[in-house]
Amino acid sequence: MQMRTLGRSGLNVSALGFGCMGLNFAYGTAMPKQEAIGLLRQAVEAGVTFFDTAEAYGPFTNEELVGEALAPVRDRVVIATKFGFKDGVASAGMDSRPARIREVAEASLKRLKTDRIDLFYQHRVDPNVPMEDVAGTVMELIAEGKVKHFGMSEAGVGSIRRAYAVQPVAALQSEYSMWWREPENEVLPVCEELGIGFVPFSPLGRGFLTGKIDASTSLAKDDFRSTLPRFSAEARQANQVLVDLLGRIAAARNATSAQIALAWLLAQKPWIVPIPGTTKLHRLQENIGAVDISLNADDLRQIEEALLPITVQGGRYPAHLAASVGK
Repeated sequence: MQMRTLGRSGLNVSALGFGCMGLNFAYGTAMPKQEAIGLLRQAVEAGVTFFDTAEAYGPFTNEELVGEALAPVRDRVVIATKFGFKDGVASAGMDSRPARIREVAEASLKRLKTDRIDLFYQHRVDPNVPMEDVAGTVMELIAEGKVKHFGMSEAGVGSIRRAYAVQPVAALQSEYSMWWREPENEVLPVCEELGIGFVPFSPLGRGFLTGKIDASTSLAKDDFRSTLPRFSAEARQANQVLVDLLGRIAAARNATSAQIALAWLLAQKPWIVPIPGTTKLHRLQENIGAVDISLNADDLRQIEEALLPITVQGGRYPAHLAASVGK
């Protein structure tokens, strides 16, 4: 496994991380616990060192799962978790009050069975708490040794700059993929300027870019994607053109669509570390194979030209969720 450093933070991680959310949250039936633990340990053996969770995933159960799985290999891995939702429940709204941040840190340390959080993200910007107070609280936790690095998720440029002025931000986590390229406009340039690593979540378009989902796919009612405009049957039908393009590029490279989608992200910047998730060992192995696919400048130019005429249909989030991102 190749390694990458997240910006100028000195935080060294595998070029591909593992997004743990989907193991038991958001995408329908949870994976049996022991199978999930086994998969995470197999990821470590395959060279993955960067694992992403959050108190809100469950809530709490995902952190417990990750903690149990990684406890035997704790010194070989980097664990990222998040604070920022009231009582750990995303639908309850934001809560990044300093006292709450401290509560989350202490509880997460216990659930993760560890004495430090390697990367502590603010899950979403809280409009009711000054960013200086948020960054200052994490700075104190870093001084106490409970947290190693500060991260932000789905934050806008203004919030990033305000936070960075108080405590350097090691990584920004936001959605980024071939079908959501908005970070290229403002966020990635600011990350490059300030030396902040970028961690794309949903790098495979929540599974759509793999080619395994189409307009006829039935999504369970407890599958988060069933609430997203971009996953309506009409949008999936319209966006099939992107999947078809990926399939053609992949076939020409003797690769899979997922591998090309991940390799494309890895080729954008050396400080970008995608965190695809999966519940299947063969998909984990497939994803890891993307690290060995090198796309040169000519490859990227050809892909860009092919992507240019494609307009992705459907909102990324419903309106009430979209309002909380990019602040």
